[in-house]
Amino acid sequence: MIWEARHQYARRRKWLPAGKEGKVNKPTENGFATAIKMVSGKWKLDIICELGATSRRFGRLRQSIPAISEKMLTQQLRELEADGLVNRKVHPGSPAKVVYSLTENGSTLCAGAEGLCRWGEQFHCSGQPE
Repeated sequence: MIWEARHQYARRRKWLPAGKEGKVNKPTENGFATAIKMVSGKWKLDIICELGATSRRFGRLRQSIPAISEKMLTQQLRELEADGLVNRKVHPGSPAKVVYSLTENGSTLCAGAEGLCRWGEQFHCSGQPE
């Protein structure tokens, strides 16, 4: 329904020729798009990189990323856990001890993110505009 309305609007504006509806504006589902969806968040890559070094409790993770608020850290960790990238283990006690670590999928994503970070640093240092 929504696609039809978009295509009708595009045809009226002469952006989309008739017969091209099925070939334009379809969301792509490939590996790259999936990876980008998983890390689409301001702090997710930072969290993944920190957890890639070692498992951490919430407080240590918060200290290692000083610019993030507790609310945002909690939200991003929940999203990463729901996506299967972060494991949350609760140890009994008073107070409860919660340890976050990367799952196997999170570890492989961390390895890929390191290469992307290196590329970004080289691109940034070569004098390219930000």
